[in-house]
Amino acid sequence: MPDILIVILAVIFVLGIAINIHEFGHFIVAKLFGMRVEAYSFFGLGPRIWGFKVGHTDYRISAIPLGAYVKLYGDEVTAPLEGGASADVKVPEGELYELRPRWQKFLVMLGGPFMNIVLALAIPFAVAMMYGVPSMPAPVVGVVNTGSAAEAAGIKVGDRIIAFNGIEEPTWEKIRDEALISPEIQLPITVDRGGQKVQLTVAPAKKVESGNSVGELGILPDAGVEPVEVGTITPDSAAAESGLQKGDRVIAFNGQTVRNSQELTNQIRENKDAPSRLTIERNGQRSEIQTAARLSDDGIYRLGIGFSTANITTRVPVGVGGAWSFAIESNLRIMRLTGKVFGQMFAGERSVKDAGLAGPVGIVQIIAKVVNEMGFAGLVGILAVISLNLGVFNLLPIPLLDGGQILVLGIEKVMSWFGRTLSIAIREKIQLAGLAVILLLMVFTLFLDISKFF
Repeated sequence: MPDILIVILAVIFVLGIAINIHEFGHFIVAKLFGMRVEAYSFFGLGPRIWGFKVGHTDYRISAIPLGAYVKLYGDEVTAPLEGGASADVKVPEGELYELRPRWQKFLVMLGGPFMNIVLALAIPFAVAMMYGVPSMPAPVVGVVNTGSAAEAAGIKVGDRIIAFNGIEEPTWEKIRDEALISPEIQLPITVDRGGQKVQLTVAPAKKVESGNSVGELGILPDAGVEPVEVGTITPDSAAAESGLQKGDRVIAFNGQTVRNSQELTNQIRENKDAPSRLTIERNGQRSEIQTAARLSDDGIYRLGIGFSTANITTRVPVGVGGAWSFAIESNLRIMRLTGKVFGQMFAGERSVKDAGLAGPVGIVQIIAKVVNEMGFAGLVGILAVISLNLGVFNLLPIPLLDGGQILVLGIEKVMSWFGRTLSIAIREKIQLAGLAVILLLMVFTLFLDISKFF
């Protein structure tokens, strides 16, 4: 299948589910309250181009390929985006959205973001139940890359990180996250080195991924004792010429026992191109192989082998409670990182261009990268992230969004205390203002997406 077709199908899969689960939330709440749904466009805005009718509801595809919508009888404020005014049909007053109590309207508006957040929680919950949660090694440094920010800061193999950027007893995940959103920013770090507390400062090296600036420390955790098995061999490499084979298990390097693949990688790099001796186990028999690493194009000495992870346990089985905790923490982590990035942007520590804002082009790029690197299975994770962001974004008090309509309901409630009402004309102007804000935001993010190409 051509790559472009795979990307198109991936984009339709991710955005189609994220957007439609949102609209389904509005739809099902309205139906539960007995409101009449005139139309459910599961693809596109504007006028209908195809569809079918079930009961009173027209399920359709619409002309403008941006989002989807649910149109309720009696709600004409956003009619221009929903295929025009409602059909001239006699509808019982009890089924009209406009005549329903405000608390019911509030729940209808809340239904969309609620379903997005439910999906964002359900995905990591299901993954945790099926495959367990990622095991988290102790924050002990196992590898310090040559020339890295960590090496420049004086971090050494064996150091235990006991504080990082104000976080006491951090996990590796929190250390990576703080570094990720702090490129070239000096961060305080405290390590336990042989029982002594050592205060250091590290500035994560800046690198660009998918057009966004991120920070990298250049350290890896001590993985403990894991089997080191050859998974791949690069053709014409030192490993290939020495006789190494896929499936060989490396026991020792130059007579020193190998505990894990990270340790072996570090030993190879430190040994450079000097002759080396690998003790391997093949089909139950031990033997020694003579070889020597070669300097690759990126300035790192390599043998040309990749390691198999088939026999390494990186996930821990959990029950319902553990899976639920993992799902909540996964979503809170995304929100914390997003909040910190925006905080850096408003504080002047990060430019708007480097804030990671993604418009239509940026989202397609991210989806394309994930599907090319991880296949369609990798899209499940990005679907959870996009669904969470869509749910939270729609709760912002911007007219036209669900949060804006909830705000209008609140204003109407306050006005009702004084015997006043909000006219249809004013509500339409509020929605038009909201549409202008959304369009400006789309144009702005599109500009950021395109500027990253240059």
